[in-house]
Amino acid sequence: MPKKEKASFFGKIMGASITEDEQPEPVPVSPAVEEAEELLEEEPEEVEVVTVEEEEVEIPEQTKTKEQNEEWMSDFEGQLNIDMYQTKDNVVVKSTIAGVRPEDIDITVANDMLTIKGSRKKEDSVSQDDYFYQECYWGNFSRSVIIPIDIDSEAIEADLKDGILTVIIPKAAKAKTKKVKVKGL
Repeated sequence: MPKKEKASFFGKIMGASITEDEQPEPVPVSPAVEEAEELLEEEPEEVEVVTVEEEEVEIPEQTKTKEQNEEWMSDFEGQLNIDMYQTKDNVVVKSTIAGVRPEDIDITVANDMLTIKGSRKKEDSVSQDDYFYQECYWGNFSRSVIIPIDIDSEAIEADLKDGILTVIIPKAAKAKTKKVKVKGL
């Protein structure tokens, strides 16, 4: 009865019949890898700390003061989310504008461009350190969209109810097609 050879671990993984006596040769390691391993084993050198006299240095964004961040944010304008759809007679634009008074909203229509601008003011002053979450947008916002059909810009209506702004824009009256009979002389 022939002696049964025991397959090696590597042989079992690879599904081959490599025995423990026939182990594959190790892959040679490149000199760069050996050098990197030696550097990792060495003790780190001591670093000398040097203080530098005052110089004008640019402050990274995360270390700016609250005033500097608020100044930057005052230049930023949030984009208003809208829904726009058509009915038989109108184009309707809806948007959630909670916390904004009607007098703080400006709606303009120029040619085929509808622009809604406004401002949401923060009522109470809360320290940044006291916030757990701060996800609501406060400040100026706007949105401009092209209205894809002809409209009657003289009869636009807007309503703010329960934090929903609804702008109703009547469609332009379509010219009726009329056949004209040509008379001959």
